[in-house]
Amino acid sequence: MKRALSQDDLKRMVGYKAVDDYVKSGTVIGLGTGSTAAHAVDRVGEKLKSGELKDIIAIPTSIRTKEQAEKLGIPLSTLDLHSDLDVAIDGADEVDPQLNLVKGGGGALFREKIVELCAKKFIVIVDESKICDGLGPGFPIPVEIVPFCHEHTMREISKLPALQGCVPVLRLGNIANNTPDGDKPAITDNGNYIVDLKFKTPIKDPVAAGQQLKATVGVVDHGLFAGMTTVCIVAGKEGVYIKEKKVL
Repeated sequence: MKRALSQDDLKRMVGYKAVDDYVKSGTVIGLGTGSTAAHAVDRVGEKLKSGELKDIIAIPTSIRTKEQAEKLGIPLSTLDLHSDLDVAIDGADEVDPQLNLVKGGGGALFREKIVELCAKKFIVIVDESKICDGLGPGFPIPVEIVPFCHEHTMREISKLPALQGCVPVLRLGNIANNTPDGDKPAITDNGNYIVDLKFKTPIKDPVAAGQQLKATVGVVDHGLFAGMTTVCIVAGKEGVYIKEKKVL
């Protein structure tokens, strides 16, 4: 009898497929952060070691990913030296029918966004559990804010029209997940705090929500990645498939 695929098996399948289909020798690539993206990083390292890939330059989106890539011998650089990327590969916490995303469950949303906006192609890799009808209720929206007067910033966020009904919760303990597992604020790679916005109903307009957050003084960036996805590769029980953007 065939063993049922675990969630980690599914994550590995999409991570490997993204690298096999979209990473070519002689390119500059963005390496994402999180449990699914880690499989893509492993695959890049594997293919460099075997000689199947050559002359790759990678830009990591977090200290965690940088350390993983270094162990695998993947040549690294920064956006300061290479700000024109051929492709970036990363996971997501939620994907809506328009391929808008929630990212930042792992606390690296600012570095992920700045790198992925520089890529000609942004390949999103998820297992089926991340597919949703609307962003918000299934996974809190992470927002990176400066520590100075953070309670004031949280209050200002809760007043934004496009985020009506949200409850901002300061992330405590480990930055890499949104479960409170400590009593001190979680600190990002940039020295900031993360606020997770909890919703009971889907955000009606993710673009407006993102614009209003970005215009709030004290907000560094947010986990709404709207209109950025080139391709979304999904692993489900029936195998791996490409999720098409729903035409409105």
